[in-house]
Order: sequence, then C-alpha cells, then structure tokens
Amino acid sequence: MSIEIYKKALKTGKKISQERLARGESPYLPALERILDHADIKTQESLGVVELPLDRVIGTYASGRQPTFSHGFYPLMPEDSEFAQKWIHLCQSHLKEGIHDPIKAYEFRGYYYVMEGHKRVSVLRYFGALSVRGTVIRMLPRLGSSQEDRQYAAFLYFYQLTGIDYLWFRHASDYAALLRAVRKSSNHIWTEDERACFRSFYTSFYHVFHEKQEYENELTVEEAILIYLDIYDYETSAAKPVNTLRTEITRLQDEFHNKSQNADINLILSPTDYKSLFWWLPASTLRIGFIHDKTASSSSWVFTHELGRRDLDAAFGDQLETLCLDGADTEEKAGQALETVISEKPDLIFTTSPRLLNASVKAALAHPEVKILNCSLNTAHPSVRTYYARMYEGKFLMGVIAGCMTPDDKIGYIADYPIYGCTANINAFALGARMVNPDARIYLEWSKTVAGDSREQLNRIGISYISDQDAISAGSSISRHVGLYHSDGTALSNTALCVWRWGRLYERIVRNYLNGGWKNDAPDSRPVSYWWGMDAGVIDLICSSGMPDGTRQLISILQNAICSGSLSPFSTVIHTQDGRTFDYVNHPITAQEIITMDWLVDNVVGELPSFRELLPEAQALVRIQGVKQI
Repeated sequence: MSIEIYKKALKTGKKISQERLARGESPYLPALERILDHADIKTQESLGVVELPLDRVIGTYASGRQPTFSHGFYPLMPEDSEFAQKWIHLCQSHLKEGIHDPIKAYEFRGYYYVMEGHKRVSVLRYFGALSVRGTVIRMLPRLGSSQEDRQYAAFLYFYQLTGIDYLWFRHASDYAALLRAVRKSSNHIWTEDERACFRSFYTSFYHVFHEKQEYENELTVEEAILIYLDIYDYETSAAKPVNTLRTEITRLQDEFHNKSQNADINLILSPTDYKSLFWWLPASTLRIGFIHDKTASSSSWVFTHELGRRDLDAAFGDQLETLCLDGADTEEKAGQALETVISEKPDLIFTTSPRLLNASVKAALAHPEVKILNCSLNTAHPSVRTYYARMYEGKFLMGVIAGCMTPDDKIGYIADYPIYGCTANINAFALGARMVNPDARIYLEWSKTVAGDSREQLNRIGISYISDQDAISAGSSISRHVGLYHSDGTALSNTALCVWRWGRLYERIVRNYLNGGWKNDAPDSRPVSYWWGMDAGVIDLICSSGMPDGTRQLISILQNAICSGSLSPFSTVIHTQDGRTFDYVNHPITAQEIITMDWLVDNVVGELPSFRELLPEAQALVRIQGVKQI
C-alpha cells in the first residue's frame, strides 16, 4: 500500500515541477543558503522546540537537497531509489504510530527552511497534517519601512505576545485586528491555556474551512477567521462543536466572497423611484419590524426613530402594521428580539442602532429569507443592508449660522461618539463657519468621555454659541441643550436644529420594496447602504424666528444648493490639523472619504479622543463603528 502512496506522491511532484518549468520557474524547493547571500542578517535567535505550520515550511536550507523535492515537498526521486524506500518506511511509521521526532529548521521572514527532516515534512504534508514539531533557529534581518518589513515586524510582535507562529496575515494590521477579535489587549502576554484554547479553535476552523475548496482560492484561513470573529464572539465560538462551526462557516459564503473580491459598498445616495408595471400591496397587511437597543423615554436617538415609525404608520394607515421591541441592549437580548420579530414573518426589519449590527448579521445569516436593515455606516456585510442620514449637510449650515452670529469668533461644538460620520459632521460645521467668518475657531469637546462635563469646559472658556446634540428627548423634561444655542451664562436660547426625519426614509424604503426596487438596488452581491440627505428630506434644518433675516436668506440659498447638488460642504481646499492639504476642488471628495474621515480641519481646537478616554458605553460603540482602530 505504501509503495502506491509513494507513486501518487511522485506523480504529483513531477507534475508540479513540469508546470513550474513551463512557466520559466525553478522546479525545486527554494534554498535558504542562497537567499541569505543577499540578506542583511542582524542576529540569530533560538526558538527551541516549537510547532511549525507545515504550509509555512517551504524550502530547504542546503542547495544540495533542492532536486530531491518539488515545491510543496512532493518527492522527485525514482521509486526504486534508496530515498524512496526511506520515504515509504516513514509513511508506514506515520500510518501506524505517527511521526514524533522533531525536525531541524531555520525561520526567515515567516517561512521555514528544513535543515534535517525533509522526508518527515514530505510525508506529513502529503497526508494533510497541519504542523510538525521542530527545533528552530530564527534568522532576524535588519528591518526597514517596506511593506514586507512592516508585515514581518507585526508578525514578530504578535509572536512575542502569543507564542503563535502558525498564523500569517498578508496585511500587518490584521495581527492587531485578531487581538481585538479575541478581546486581548495589544500588550497582554498569552498564557499557556489561552494558546491551547486558540489552537483548538483554529484547528477545528481550519479543517472545516478547507472542506470547501472554493474558499481556499479566495481567502487564507487567517482572513476567514477574522471575518468569522467579526460576527461571532470568540469566547463562545472557541467551545462550539465542529458541526456548529460548519453550519456558520457555510452561511458566511457571501461574506467570504465579498472580502476576497475587495467588494466596495454600493452606496445609494438618493432614493430611486422604481415604477413597477405591477405595483401592488400585499393581500395581507404589510408587516414591518423595529428593534431598538434602548427605549424612547431613555434615549433621544430611539425617540427620533420612534417618531419615524409613527410617521410610517400614518403614511400607510391600515395597509401596514409595525411591530416594535425595545431595550435590546445586550447581544443576547438583541438576538432574542430578532427571533421574536422574525417569528411574526415580517416583510422588513429595521434595527435602529449600530450596536445591533452583529445580532442583525447573525439573524440574517440564520434566516436568509428575512430582509434586515441596520442603522449604521461603512458596514460591508452583504447579508444585511444599512441606512443612515447625511447629517454633515445640516451641520455645515449650522456652522454658517454660528460663524455669522458669534460675537468673538469662538464657537463650541459638543460631539458624542468618534464613529463613522461624526468626524465629517465636525469638519463640515467648521468649514461652514469659516466660509462666512475666516477667523472662526471651533472648540471641540466630547460628551462621552471620562473627562467630565463638556458644557462646563466650554462655559469656562466663555463661549456663547454651542452646537450640541441633534436629537430631542421624550417626556416633559426635554433638554434645551440641542442643536445650536446661545448661552450668556444665565439664559439659553435655541438658534437652529438639525432634524432627523427617519419616517421619510422608512416610507421611501418600504415603497421601494413594494415597487420591486429591492432587487434593483442590488444588481450584484455587494453590500448595499442607503445614505440619504437633505435632497431626500431625511435631514432638515429648523431655524429660530429670532434669526436675522440676512442669515436666514443665506441659509435658504445654501440649503437649496445642497439639495440640488450644486454645493458640497467639502468642495474646497482643506488644511488639516496635522499639516495635510486636500484639494477637493480639482479632485472631488468621494462619499467613502467623507464617511471614514479620521482627521480634523485646522480651525478646530481639540482632537479625537483615545479609546481609553471614552466611557464604557462609547467604547462598545467605537469597537463596532470607530473611525480609528483601537
């Protein structure tokens, strides 16, 4: 039997060598001693006996061993050779009791080159083993700033923390992404138990992932794990049986495909009125589900969405029924709420917070027949659609108002979470103020940090015009600290307010669904995101009756220009705090650039808070939607 195995391995080796020769490439293993002739080695480091990932064992140390194996360590020596007999004997030993003697190898830039134990590697790789024990010496080169050097430096740091050398990411930032995914800090040294737990999870994931050959051609197993852990919690997943992993990995096929194709998000910036020849209303009442993470009485954000739900009810009357569950403030509660609403067989489900994103994706993967939309930005999941409003357009106009009315060029701005879209709001406000007042300075404070009361900070500076939260609260104790207001230290008067009109967005999406536009919005498998603004009526501006007539007229002109598309807040030359210049006159800014802004205009006094400065509530949201990596 073993001789037949060798014949198959030899046939594969010859085929690989011939194919490489036909492409003008070397048919043999690469040799490290030749590679080192052109390398600047800083030092050597003994790693002792470790587990070597066999897919990273790619060559031999000595050039004299090269002709013995093809790439992939398939044998090339005739079946009647002494080499073949030793290979067959090792094969028999492996099938009976396994191969346990460690090999000797060198590691260089993340790859391993065998000094002793070539045939052991060959047999183990033929049978699909994941790793081999080996005594390893690491050859450390001097590292510069190239992409290859940054990647290897990230690998070395990750190895120092975790002791894991079987993961190899093509992007240096993915090592830090994995640490975040398993909820480990960037300086935590892993324990033996933590390494063993991850190894067990990785091994199970690896085998299930490679059951589907189409995945292998698109992604590495490491990249697939990051996609999986972006949706499923590591601590729970580490203990899942293989059948559960298999089910979940199978559901992620579209997620894997989109990642492998680097598919961008299909951003739909304005509503499209699809005219169906067969416009219809369902024979039964249309059912729309809403799930909130908080309640309307405790959250101004939820209150605005509840107003939108009521507007949707009013627009359709008896033809539509909305189902609403609130208080889904944990992953478990969110999952339960989604399952409850799904059991009612709704036509669409809206989950109204980025905090509900993961639960929404899980539910959509488990129930592909259900159409779920989540209120978030820059979310690349093809299984759910997302929606948001271009608040920066209203903020630009509020900046214009503040720039006109400030008595001393100082304007306050209170932001909440440093998430996608928030930075664009700040910068648009600053650019609006500067457009009418070149000396305007925007003093930025954050309401969701441990530093204290942001309003007090601005009061101490003596700032009288402040842009604060955008949503009003429910109940009798409505705060007047909303929108742009003026404070003289004793009295407060509201000047202008940007309004989220979610009902208009909900109504347009539902009518689009009824007209058959749901499929038209997704002509391919890319993720779909509705990001509508003033032209769709999703963002509106309310001005105080006490505003000067000239300022009111200017705002009306600018608002009409934004709605017609003839004016963009960012169509100018922008100078940033860190000294960069962006010419968005000759090179118009893209929607994706607006969403992902992580810089501030140079007339902003303040900065984006670090993760550690944020309150726990803000940290949870920034993990999902933060403009900066944590």
